[in-house]
Amino acid sequence: MPFYYKLRKGDPVDTRIAGRLLLLKDGLKRNGVPEKNIDRTLLVATWNIREFDSANYGARDKECLFYIAEIISSFDLVAIQEVRDDLKALNEVVKILGGWWRYIVTDVTEGKRGNKERMAFIFDSRKIRFDGLAGEVVIPPVEDSKGKTIQPSNQLYRTPFMVGFRSGWFKFVICTAHIAYGKGVADDPEREEEIEELVKFLVRKRNEEYAWSKNWLLLGDFNIFKPEDKTFRIITENGFVIPDKLQKLPSNASRNKHYDQIAFLTDSINKEDLDCQKAGVFNFYNYVYTLDDRHFFEDQMGEAYLTSEGKPREERSKINYYSTKWRTYQMSDHLPMWVELKVDFGEEYLRNKTLTGQP
Repeated sequence: MPFYYKLRKGDPVDTRIAGRLLLLKDGLKRNGVPEKNIDRTLLVATWNIREFDSANYGARDKECLFYIAEIISSFDLVAIQEVRDDLKALNEVVKILGGWWRYIVTDVTEGKRGNKERMAFIFDSRKIRFDGLAGEVVIPPVEDSKGKTIQPSNQLYRTPFMVGFRSGWFKFVICTAHIAYGKGVADDPEREEEIEELVKFLVRKRNEEYAWSKNWLLLGDFNIFKPEDKTFRIITENGFVIPDKLQKLPSNASRNKHYDQIAFLTDSINKEDLDCQKAGVFNFYNYVYTLDDRHFFEDQMGEAYLTSEGKPREERSKINYYSTKWRTYQMSDHLPMWVELKVDFGEEYLRNKTLTGQP
């Protein structure tokens, strides 16, 4: 239930925003996103919000921030990748969401490869609570039997972030990552190495004697092209389970890549349970910033929309600039991926305490 107080009655832009917000609300329902409840299930999502926020193609305005907040509000916990050093847009989204929403964010990853990025979790504190654990993933060096370093480890370009949360009966560690894109081929060696280092690290942490929890979620932007690729198999071959429903859903705005994933390593939830849970990818471009809407934004797009290299753009070029460039820096070039998880195990616990399994 975001707050829309800043929308003014009679203002043509605000009137459009109000109408599109109603379309978004209806679209989320039509696309199977369940209504939130108090204590039965948990709605978890991952969303790479493109350069959130940078000045490329102009800073985000209030219109897209209302839409982003509306989408996030449909879930209980959202992992956000590509949060940049400037947190103004993130803070504005949280303000729209309401005072019970919280976020936990990393510091900026240093160096050119880090791309000034942070990792963030935004969550509804009425439903889920931070349980005390937070840390960035640092890959340890290779050591010999005596503990002497024989090979320093390369760190991931953008440092993954893992946090301990609790919702209802479900205590878990969740890790968000943004894996290197590399050279733009299906099985890039850098991407493979990063994914493998990360999943093996998490498996080791989960299997430690004093692990925070035995329930681990790994999600984010893995830049995976398709489920048949080695980059995908590395995740599943190391014990993580990805629901079948999500394996079939491309998550980029062009709907041809499986960049984003949600994977599980847990004793509490088996694969059959995961495959029965509701899950999906939400294409918000069916409702906001549609191709038919582009004339509303001509002034905002400016001269770059009208010309390229000093020459007037043809209509097809204008459409391409709007659809693949400008609007993706307002919303994103990724679509949010989500899954519903059961968090009320009270009945199972009680049945396990009886001798016969009957009330």
